[in-house]
Amino acid sequence: MDRLKGFFKNNIYWNLFACFFKLGLFTIGGGMAMIPIMQEKICDKYKWMNEEEVLDCIAISQSLPGVIAINMATYVGYAKKGWKGALLTTFGVILPSFIIIIFVVSLLRTIDENPYVRGALEGIKAAATGLIAFAAWKMGKQTLKGAFQWLAAFCAFASIVFLGADAVWVILAGIAVGEIYYAVCAAKEGKA
Repeated sequence: MDRLKGFFKNNIYWNLFACFFKLGLFTIGGGMAMIPIMQEKICDKYKWMNEEEVLDCIAISQSLPGVIAINMATYVGYAKKGWKGALLTTFGVILPSFIIIIFVVSLLRTIDENPYVRGALEGIKAAATGLIAFAAWKMGKQTLKGAFQWLAAFCAFASIVFLGADAVWVILAGIAVGEIYYAVCAAKEGKA
């Protein structure tokens, strides 16, 4: 029995799968709600990455097509154990949703109008919104270090919220503006 416990505790492949299976199982509200929980597991519990590496993972995962939770799982798995790790983490984060959605859809057909079910769904949406707001606040504290970052974040937010800009164009504009900003800074440092 101790040998079996040791296998599960010390096997990196099992830990990658189990960690992302749990994240997929208990993260309500999608990938953005997953970020604070993922940071705690990956940085503090398993020490697979530091906070800066997790921020890079989030930035890359958010800017690629697809679901951010799956992108992050694939990124972390590949960073730790290559293709095998990527497959295990991706499968781990997808499996709970796959099982649960099949069960929920079949059940929801029979209880769709139940006021308790409606109330529970409203509560879940509110909690997920709170988790997303917390993730944005925590990322902002870690990422927005200077006036340029604050201005870029505000402009991105304002473009999406007030101007209705598509997030893809905002990300591409952010990349272009960031490249220009850092090229100008590098040129100024070269002249100094």
